[in-house]
Amino acid sequence: MSDRPNVIWVMADDMGYGDLTCYNPDGKIPTPNMDRIAAEGMRFTDAHSSSAVCTPSRYSVLTGRYCWRTWRRSGVHGGFSLPLIDPARTTIASLLKAQGYETVAIGKWHVGLEWQPRRGHEHDFDPENWADEGYVDYTRPIIGGPLTVGFDSFFGIAGSLDMPPYCFIENDHTVGIPNVEKSPYNPQQKQGFMTPGWRDEDCDATFIGKAVDFIDDHVAKRPDEPFFLYLTPSAPHRPCMPPGFARGQSGAGARGDMVWVVDWMVGRVLDALDRHGLADDTIIIITSDNGARPCDVDGLMYDHKSCGDLRGYKADIWDGGHREPFVVRWPSVIAPGSVCDATICLSDFLASLADILCVDLPESAAEDSFSFLPLLRGDSDGHSRPPVIHHSADGMFAIRDGRWKCVFGLGSGGFSEPRVGYSTLPDAPEGQLYDMVDDWREQLNRWNEYPEIVERLSDLLEDYREKGRTRPA
Repeated sequence: MSDRPNVIWVMADDMGYGDLTCYNPDGKIPTPNMDRIAAEGMRFTDAHSSSAVCTPSRYSVLTGRYCWRTWRRSGVHGGFSLPLIDPARTTIASLLKAQGYETVAIGKWHVGLEWQPRRGHEHDFDPENWADEGYVDYTRPIIGGPLTVGFDSFFGIAGSLDMPPYCFIENDHTVGIPNVEKSPYNPQQKQGFMTPGWRDEDCDATFIGKAVDFIDDHVAKRPDEPFFLYLTPSAPHRPCMPPGFARGQSGAGARGDMVWVVDWMVGRVLDALDRHGLADDTIIIITSDNGARPCDVDGLMYDHKSCGDLRGYKADIWDGGHREPFVVRWPSVIAPGSVCDATICLSDFLASLADILCVDLPESAAEDSFSFLPLLRGDSDGHSRPPVIHHSADGMFAIRDGRWKCVFGLGSGGFSEPRVGYSTLPDAPEGQLYDMVDDWREQLNRWNEYPEIVERLSDLLEDYREKGRTRPA
């Protein structure tokens, strides 16, 4: 076993806990390649994104820090929003690059870029406006992207596939100039410009082609050095435009076909690893940035539970919003067919990599990250993690400590109704408390029944917020 394994992180966009067959045998989407990772490695049953929406979740993966500690305390970025990651901050890419890894990001970025305005329009361009209105100069370099936080190269898109600019970005320039209005507008896409000939359905096929090319090129040119591939498909996020070969591959409509596309991409990666004899010395992780939407773009459910039997969906504080599929294969370390029920957070990736490489993290880095390496080795007793803090799209907080989950507010805090709950009844609870062992579907609110637990978890959350970290200094 190498002391510097290759690392591949595949994070889908809005893929739910119930979208993989290994989590939901009754699902309507074939996912043989992701199921293979679970069969040959470890499947986690209680892994969580740090947020129920994508920008803050991705920030936490890259930095090991909760995003609500930044200026982005609710909602998500648009395609033109400013960078969230300080270039001086340690990221998974900068950590691995310092250890001799070649680092590449391919796919959706969505944690901010600094676009340059056209000359004379410096005061007209508003990065928080989700349309550029013709004020962006696409011939100028893009500042503050992946190359500034540790990646050697980048090929991808700025945000989600429902927001402009509709174009690929290579390193710090667009591939072509987005100078024509998007056409056609597919479901839920926002007004903006695209590069001539842009096709939404080509996006993820292009990404996986670039990813396989990267692996091939790395093996040819740097065979004795490790690599890190951060692969982030746009699928299955709306507009759900599957390429022709993917249409009808699932029994769950266009969205289901896009989950199938993610699985197909994973299969292409596995084929590349097998072809080069890299499987045994490569850590590959498959997960998602947040929970799924409940239905297809046509509003139909197709008898498929995208978030399984969990309560809630994308954006919600309930577990359907942030409990993620999380499967890991590392043949030299993980026993095949393992299942882990420990609670982890996607923010733990950075500390885990540092642990794998025996590298000390700076005190100013990875403030909310804890190694899950003992769990990969099958040593649950060696894993010690403080409570996980959950966060909804609207900024509602919850904290999970063992069996107890305490939500500081009523309603979903996201997209599901009621988004904000209230009651005029005497002694109505001010929040939600669930026993996640006996009531993991979050049906019975125990807030008034256990005020001492509510008080303890409330104090704990406040302490973590005031200290600016959960990882001990």
